[in-house]
Amino acid sequence: MSAPTPSRRHRVLRGALTLALATCLGAVCVSCSDDGQDAAEPMAGRDTADTAAAGRLSVLAQKAADAGSLGVIVRIDRGDGKPVEIARQAAWTKNDHRLAVGDRFRVGSNTKTLTATLVLQQVAEKRIGLDDTVEKWLPGLVKGGEHITVRMLLTHTSGLGDFLLTPQFLPSLTGQEQRTWKPEELLAVTPEQDPPTVPGEKYSYSNANYEALGLILEKATGSSLAELIEQKITKPLGMKDSFLATDAAWPAGKRHATGYEPDAKRLKALLSGTVNLPEGVGFAGSERPGDNIDTAAIDPSWSWAAGGMVSTARDWQRFLTALMSSRLLPEAQMKQMRTTVAAPEEGGAYGLGLMKVDTPCGTVWGHTGGLPGYSSEIYTDATGIRSVAVFTLTNFGIKEKKAATANKALVDAATCQMLGNPQPSNRTTA
Repeated sequence: MSAPTPSRRHRVLRGALTLALATCLGAVCVSCSDDGQDAAEPMAGRDTADTAAAGRLSVLAQKAADAGSLGVIVRIDRGDGKPVEIARQAAWTKNDHRLAVGDRFRVGSNTKTLTATLVLQQVAEKRIGLDDTVEKWLPGLVKGGEHITVRMLLTHTSGLGDFLLTPQFLPSLTGQEQRTWKPEELLAVTPEQDPPTVPGEKYSYSNANYEALGLILEKATGSSLAELIEQKITKPLGMKDSFLATDAAWPAGKRHATGYEPDAKRLKALLSGTVNLPEGVGFAGSERPGDNIDTAAIDPSWSWAAGGMVSTARDWQRFLTALMSSRLLPEAQMKQMRTTVAAPEEGGAYGLGLMKVDTPCGTVWGHTGGLPGYSSEIYTDATGIRSVAVFTLTNFGIKEKKAATANKALVDAATCQMLGNPQPSNRTTA
């Protein structure tokens, strides 16, 4: 298909926000940064075909940036030498920030895979049971919690709706209201699915599921979620550029990517085929060229266990490859994580915090993520040896047809190159 749909863009904002807004509102570097900071190196150890493929990928990356992605980071690690690293951006964005492959980035719902890993580690230690009810761990906090299990939360089959749909929350999502939300408060405004769904019956993505899981983790361990992430994941794996955001601030002295969204007028036009947005409903931030808004200062801390991680392409690939190669979980828990429910809207199926996605070149495992100004797709092959990350400096901006087509072409080509297959013939640079 020519444009991404929720099946490929299952991010924190995803299609649900469309409805929500209606209610209220050592690498092989191929131009690693456009200022020449990391110019292309000889592709030692790779054949001519790989060199040509990386060159085509670089062209696709620039095409995507110019077509509406605004900036893209691509990193491919095939586990057999130096990774391919590409950073490209639209010309005007260089006045804000010179994009580099190592920039910190809000990885959004990719956080769900990390949260699920922490839960399954506790399952392996017999502190949490997959068939434990939510009511057991969070008495009185989740309506119908006596019928919802930990497994249902992990697979998005709980029957819970999403707090993104509520008028109470939307001003915070768009950055128009400065408010620090507690997970308990978000669960309190979470509605039932419409129409109501019996727990365990149907897959329906909801960030509320993972807010609840974060609270269960803290209660089961006596540690904060941030402490668990550092102790169990980031410190052991040497993920020095990864942390759970607690506010809108970016650490001083560290590089980070600047993200953008369409301004209110463009956003209204973009969503006009689905909803009739009220005039002026849009994201908070300074105005930028091309009717864009700088969204880097919007607070993402509400997303917490559902999407609050900041990371880099290299760091997150390190986590995902460690996970998929069974270095973070025992075999029994990895088998549970890979046991999926049907999720056709995701382009495949959904396990325990893990997507199984069918691509033009084969099946991959991983997740996608998104927050205002930031979207990402990070996958591995079935063994966890090969991985690919594609970061994009806008989320809603790549819903526009031209941008969507170019971005999908880039993701498909990068995934195919990761798997060692030819890039799709209908996605060439010609």
